[in-house]
Amino acid sequence: MTTALVDAAPLGEGAELAPGYEVVAHLNRGRTLDVYDVWSSARACRCVGKTLRPDCLDDASARTRLHREGALLSRLTHPHLVRAYETLGDVVILETLPGETLSHLIRVSGRRLEATDLAWLGIHLCSALHYLHGEGWLHLDLKPSNIVCDGGHAKLIDLSLARRPGPAPPGLGTAQYLSPEQARGAAVGPPADVWGAGAVLFTAATGRRPFGVPEPGVAPEQLSRRAERVGGPLGDAIDACLEPDPAARPTVGELAEALEPFAII
Repeated sequence: MTTALVDAAPLGEGAELAPGYEVVAHLNRGRTLDVYDVWSSARACRCVGKTLRPDCLDDASARTRLHREGALLSRLTHPHLVRAYETLGDVVILETLPGETLSHLIRVSGRRLEATDLAWLGIHLCSALHYLHGEGWLHLDLKPSNIVCDGGHAKLIDLSLARRPGPAPPGLGTAQYLSPEQARGAAVGPPADVWGAGAVLFTAATGRRPFGVPEPGVAPEQLSRRAERVGGPLGDAIDACLEPDPAARPTVGELAEALEPFAII
C-alpha cells in the first residue's frame, strides 16, 4: 500500500464511478469504502454509489462484504430497509434516501426523542429485523448512523457486516454498540440485533452512547458492567434489550409489542 494510494483524493464531480453513473459529490470515506452521490443516466435521478477505497482494492474481505451487501439489498425488499438497484464491478448502486441519519438528528437537535417517536423508531427497526432474521441474516451493526429518518419513517442501511447466525470474530461491529457476545467473539444470533436495537433506542432516549470506545488492549465495557438504566415504562423495554445474557433479552416480536402502547398516532 503506497502513500499515494492512502492519500488518494476521492473522485471529483463529473467523474464516472461506473458506466451510466456520474459523480455529483463525495459523501463519505470509511475504513474500506468511499460513498458517492451519483447521477444515473438510465434512471434520470440521483443514487448512492458505494465502492472500495483506492488503497483497499487488494482487500479481499472488504470486496466480499461489499458484493454480499449489494446482493442482499438487491434481493431483500422491505419498507424499512434501504434498496440496492444493482452491482457493477466493485460499485453497489443504492437508492437515495431523503431525511437524515439518526446520529445527525440527535447531534444537531441536541434533544432526546419523545416517547412516541422512540416507540415508532423501535417498531420500525423491529419490523426490518423480523424480516431480515426470517431471511436467515443478522445485521450486527445497528447504530444511529446506520438509520435514516424522514418524516417519522426509519430505514436501516449498511448491511456490510451482515452474516448468518453462528460464530463471529471478536469485536465485529461498532465498539459502543456491541453486544457482549459480539465483543467477546461468541456465537451470535437474533438477540445480538435486539441488543443493537436497544442500544440505538438508549442513545435516542438519552443523547448518550451506552458504552465508550475502549482503549487499545482494554476489554470493552460491555463485558464488565451493565448499561445505565433508562427507567420508566418505555425505558424498561429498552433496558430489557441490554441484558448481558442473550437469553434474557426479549425477542424482536416481544420488543415491538412492548413499544406499541407508546406509539400514539
